[in-house]
Amino acid sequence: MSDVITMAHGSGGSATGELIDEIFAPAFSNETLLAMEDSAVVDGSKKIAMTTDSFVVTPLIFNGGDIGRLCVCGTVNDLLMRGAVPKYITCGFILEEGLETDTLKKCVASLAETAKEAGVCVVAGDTKVVEGHGGLYINTAGVGLFPDGDKDISALNSADGDEIIVSGTMGDHHATIMAHRLEIDTDIKSDNAPLTEMTSRLLASGIPIHTMRDITRGGLGTVLKELAQSSNTVFYINEEMIPIAHSVREFARLTGIDPVYMGNEGKMVVTVPGEFADKALEIIRGSRYGENAAVIGEVKKDENRTGKLIMRTKLGGERSLDILRGEGLPRIC
Repeated sequence: MSDVITMAHGSGGSATGELIDEIFAPAFSNETLLAMEDSAVVDGSKKIAMTTDSFVVTPLIFNGGDIGRLCVCGTVNDLLMRGAVPKYITCGFILEEGLETDTLKKCVASLAETAKEAGVCVVAGDTKVVEGHGGLYINTAGVGLFPDGDKDISALNSADGDEIIVSGTMGDHHATIMAHRLEIDTDIKSDNAPLTEMTSRLLASGIPIHTMRDITRGGLGTVLKELAQSSNTVFYINEEMIPIAHSVREFARLTGIDPVYMGNEGKMVVTVPGEFADKALEIIRGSRYGENAAVIGEVKKDENRTGKLIMRTKLGGERSLDILRGEGLPRIC
């Protein structure tokens, strides 16, 4: 097989067969996929969760991850946030002519390893080759099951008296990608991670979880503002309580970015009734990727401020936060 992707790899002929046999099939080997049928037939349940996403990040390989790991994390985390158990994903690969096959192999191997960690099976896929300059894009679809019945976890459910928990430090992935793009030497690593263990332990605990949401594009500020609007409540957060790694905070100062709008790919926000907050925090901190979790605020019912996100600042004032406006460079996923 050649060292780079050529248009022949998208022809459906022998070169396509080599691509599948040498890279994709060994990485995602399972009985369903290897049948090579036009569609996968899998077990289901009465109600399922579904999601789809596309990943176009640059660079393809970055400090702490790559597009292969990223696409699994982004897909399974969306399913987990509704209380579903991720089971199956599909992957559509768009390969640009000139892509180095070693790069593709690394990303595919990473994708397979992350899928195993997340507990999902890659059951179908597709590959297309287009003219270009060596890029790689991945589209995914994910299916999650509700083995114990549908979970009522929704953006609509945050209620008066809830406490707001974040599962770790903000902005790690955003800072990583931006540092690569700006050619700034830093030890910041992406937090891209599947939150399977964390969410499964929370769900098994019996805690009445009102809302879970992964903190991705738009950052914490955008996510919390959207949750406040969806639930017709007011979200109050304390600036000093938001966990941000020192290196990310310094990077944000250098680049002029507000950390509250910097995205992650392995963090979530949870709202639970106040009396369950300590227990939920203990579970998250005891789970993989949750050691830096913190309670950062509370949810209130206030007809005069419905739908608002209010930050209590370090100086003792209040700052009203809105959804991120503009492009939010760089593209982080």
